[in-house]
Amino acid sequence: MSLRDFDLASLLLRLLVGGMLLFHGFHKVIHGVGSIKIMLQGAHFPEFLAYGVFLGELIAPLLLILGLYSRVGALIVVVNMMIAIYLAYGESLLALNKYGGPFIELSVFYIVASLAIFLMGPGKYGVNQR
Repeated sequence: MSLRDFDLASLLLRLLVGGMLLFHGFHKVIHGVGSIKIMLQGAHFPEFLAYGVFLGELIAPLLLILGLYSRVGALIVVVNMMIAIYLAYGESLLALNKYGGPFIELSVFYIVASLAIFLMGPGKYGVNQR
């Protein structure tokens, strides 16, 4: 193994993004999507769209972890996070938290990391090898 192991880097990135995002999905399985429904109503969208979060925070992360259609999973995460930013932060898009970081930093992390996964593909340690 060399210090520039692309396939290992792809695996680590997929495991990080997928693994961390799964926690958010599990939280919604346990506690429901009521808060998302409220945000959707506030934005004048149908509340049934709240169930799409399970696609973006359960199914897509599993695809990333397995390296199974990881590019599709990565794009689903990007769309999910863009919608989350719109619904949760709307007018305070550039606001900073009490530590000086932007409120949207976690969502931006997921977007950029997922775009990297989309560009890299699953690597040789994924079910769908490149």
